[in-house]
Amino acid sequence: MGLFDEILNAMNSPSQQGNEAQLSGILDAVQQLNSNIGTSPDTTQSLVSGLGGYVRSALQQKQATEGMGSVQSLLDQFAGTGANPQAIGALFSPSQQDQVVQGLSQRTGINSQTIAALLPVLIPIVLNLLQTGRNTQNPQAGNNVLGTFLDSDRDGDVDLTDVLGMAGRYLSSR
Repeated sequence: MGLFDEILNAMNSPSQQGNEAQLSGILDAVQQLNSNIGTSPDTTQSLVSGLGGYVRSALQQKQATEGMGSVQSLLDQFAGTGANPQAIGALFSPSQQDQVVQGLSQRTGINSQTIAALLPVLIPIVLNLLQTGRNTQNPQAGNNVLGTFLDSDRDGDVDLTDVLGMAGRYLSSR
């Protein structure tokens, strides 16, 4: 099952955190970035997609060294739609932060200072999307959205741009 399917399942499950308001807030926050930084939606999508790859790698590393509970705790602490500069340090070492900024700058053409300024906003948004699968009735039950995002045995890359696009179409059809 794909990531978006897991998000939809979470939204339809009373025991999971995901709901339309949460998904709508995530989409609104991403759309607001287009206005704030003056880029095209395609450039912002490329930025979010690229960041998704870095976040995935960081969370996979954290899962391997500290366990899934530590990853979920990080989401519990830093997921949201507002800026949180501490989220960057929770995911990436200073040298990794530089790699993320430079990599995203090369990918999108956005200057590195702007990327560095956007990370405190973007990282909580990505984590908030992953938080939709959080089981609110039994926190020990796991998070299917997070598990799907981290599962490297799946059939390819997880493209957050596609997930956000599907989410927008889903919400506009309701």
